[in-house]
Amino acid sequence: MDKKDRQILRELQRNARLTNAELAERVHLSPSPCLRRVKNLEKAGVIERYVAVVNREAAGYPVTAFVQVTLAKHEGDIVKGFEQRMRDTPEVLACHVMTGNSDYLLEIVVSGLAAYEDFMREVMHKTPGIGTINTSLVYGTVKDTLQLP
Repeated sequence: MDKKDRQILRELQRNARLTNAELAERVHLSPSPCLRRVKNLEKAGVIERYVAVVNREAAGYPVTAFVQVTLAKHEGDIVKGFEQRMRDTPEVLACHVMTGNSDYLLEIVVSGLAAYEDFMREVMHKTPGIGTINTSLVYGTVKDTLQLP
């Protein structure tokens, strides 16, 4: 990747709905080379997908929680089962494998505290192999971006 590719990525991270002509103008390229670069970035896996960023509160999910999970055992079936359950659960936006005191860090969204309780009772407490769960609720956000530097 060169400087021009990084300019293209920066512009697409700001607004992925730009037309190729608009993008080319912003990065000072003609449309054909610009499109070729975008296609190459997609083919190389640098651009994985295009998404709409949805306002959580406006969509009915005003509560975000970060949940630290430690498994009781690290046997293959338990790990695979836990990870598949997290992939299959829509409230789980992200599930990261961690170093340190916990095995996983989950980012979840719910419609309220009652929905959080339901999530805990119906998903987390019914998932085999969990040893400990530690939750931190978000009460404000200073920065939330998908734009890489």
